[in-house]
Amino acid sequence: MNYIVMDMEWNQPWPGSPSAKKVLPVAIRGEIIQIGAVRITEDQFVADEFQVMIQPKFYRRLNRRVSKLTGIKEERLRQEGVPFPQAMEQFRAWCGEDVIFLTWGFDDIGILQENLRLFELDTAWTNKWYNAQMMFNAQTDGSNSQKALKTAMEIFDIEPSRPAHDALGDAYHTALICAMLDLKKGMQEYDEAVKSHVNGFHGAELPGCISRKVFYDYADKKTALAAMDGEENLCPHCGGQMEGTRWFAQPGHRYMDLARCPEHGQFLIRVRLSEQPDGTVRVSRLTYEATSEAAAAYAKRAEKADPPERSSNQRRRRRRQSKLPPQENKE
Repeated sequence: MNYIVMDMEWNQPWPGSPSAKKVLPVAIRGEIIQIGAVRITEDQFVADEFQVMIQPKFYRRLNRRVSKLTGIKEERLRQEGVPFPQAMEQFRAWCGEDVIFLTWGFDDIGILQENLRLFELDTAWTNKWYNAQMMFNAQTDGSNSQKALKTAMEIFDIEPSRPAHDALGDAYHTALICAMLDLKKGMQEYDEAVKSHVNGFHGAELPGCISRKVFYDYADKKTALAAMDGEENLCPHCGGQMEGTRWFAQPGHRYMDLARCPEHGQFLIRVRLSEQPDGTVRVSRLTYEATSEAAAAYAKRAEKADPPERSSNQRRRRRRQSKLPPQENKE
């Protein structure tokens, strides 16, 4: 058995472009243009490497942001790229049998499987995989946040020797990290690590957080927010019903509200909505003291939404000005 540390780069159409309007037989988040992989032996030695460039079939025009981030140009894809089915044949042959995939993050395997289904290729050989971020967190600081690859390298004192945002370069650096982990222990404890990650809100806490909870299976955003403002809007101290004020949207599908308990006063509520694989909505809910940094952020947002009323003198002055006749042309 070998571990295959894999990283990919993929292209996405520019919003509003003709490619973005294409209706594909399978929904994909991006079309893969590069795969890099490094083998780790069962006794955890970094071994051989694999790389392939792929000619995009559906999103042929390279997104400028993708090109800038990865350094990949359309000319290189035309010269070095091969069709996706051929690339998969090469990659699968190099991987061999009885392998476990390791990635840095949750996206790569999902996008690989989406592309395989798009080309009507088998996905079963990619089903055994783990997010190495979860193992790294469990075996280092025990945090719930998704650490950048660069951060993990710094923690393990690994000097970068390959380019970043290059599939093979990132796969190689990830392999160096994985070789320093207890991979077998990481796989045994993986489910608990993922559960801790989900319940930890992906490192979203601000100072002053006093309560955290996850809710599942709401039909849509409206239903989820109604529950957070209704039956689930409970005081963290007494469990009594609280009354909300107003939801304000934040980046990353997050919302915040100021709730009040009749006995214990105000609390700031922050929620993050995430779509689950079956289309339902999961809610990560954080509760803060009203004196916290998060509550101060709510107050600023509310002030912008509802600026203080003008003084009575200002209002009277505006009314008088509106009644004045237009000035005559004196020329």
